[in-house]
Amino acid sequence: MIESAVRERASAWLGEGRSAVVVEVLRTQGSAPRGAGTRMLVAADETSGTIGGGHIELKAIAAARALLAGAAQVAKEQHFALGPSLGQCCGGSMTLAFAPLDAAALARWPQTPPLFHLQLHGAGHVGRAVATLLATLDVEVDWFDERDEEFPATTDLGSPWPARIRRVSVDTIEAEVRRASPGAFFLVLTHEHALDLRIVEAVLRRGDFAFCGLIGSRTKRARFEHRLEARGFEAATIARLVCPIGVAGIDGRAPEIIAAAVVAQLLVEHGRALPTIGADENPAAASRNDRPAASGGGDGARVLAAAGPLRRPGG
Repeated sequence: MIESAVRERASAWLGEGRSAVVVEVLRTQGSAPRGAGTRMLVAADETSGTIGGGHIELKAIAAARALLAGAAQVAKEQHFALGPSLGQCCGGSMTLAFAPLDAAALARWPQTPPLFHLQLHGAGHVGRAVATLLATLDVEVDWFDERDEEFPATTDLGSPWPARIRRVSVDTIEAEVRRASPGAFFLVLTHEHALDLRIVEAVLRRGDFAFCGLIGSRTKRARFEHRLEARGFEAATIARLVCPIGVAGIDGRAPEIIAAAVVAQLLVEHGRALPTIGADENPAAASRNDRPAASGGGDGARVLAAAGPLRRPGG
């Protein structure tokens, strides 16, 4: 479970009055499975999150449950060497803190910023498979399609969509491209090549994106290159368009396989973008939760309500 989801569960458990212990990695030295600040929740009958698995996690869960049971001898801070004594080959060490889940523990638990912001264009089979995988990651997604009925009620696994994946039905897509924060990622997977071209053109004109990927073959890319050249784009700008998409070496045309290759590529590109794109470049634009569900006017987009796709009226 991703860090933000573990914190959300901690907040829910606290609201329910459920007894639990927060296990936090305070410090590490040498090779360790998770870094300082990583947290997990331990209740008497359930855990949420992970501090790295293996024997160290079993020890941590046992200590947390002993604390829950009222064992006075349990230290609130413990140091573990990850060598032969624990049967782990990391070779480093971890210092863990154990604290009851209360308002103070939650206040000390920082909100985890998303890995990146993505505009996902297209709610067809591949778009749904991509969105399903992204639902398991700490990524902010604005998911666009002009066809309301194409947005599924749940992920492909049957789980509800997390709030960080916002489904938006839209007519005037260029306005939505302009809304994206600097350093955003874009995936273009729509059902029409003409619509794909409109979106790609709008993204390339921005210039401040981290990644722009277009689904399609090398032939499709060649056609798009010619059309973009005719619209005045320079070769260096066109070269930033990634098409075909997906990491090399993953073969298969099933939507789920394509999605796995594409999401892996997004994570690779995120790692490359980290040195040059700060998460706070445009804090005001970072959140997309403040989009009003307009009933008239607007810029041609239709944002949909929380239970289903959001929709903005056309202009």
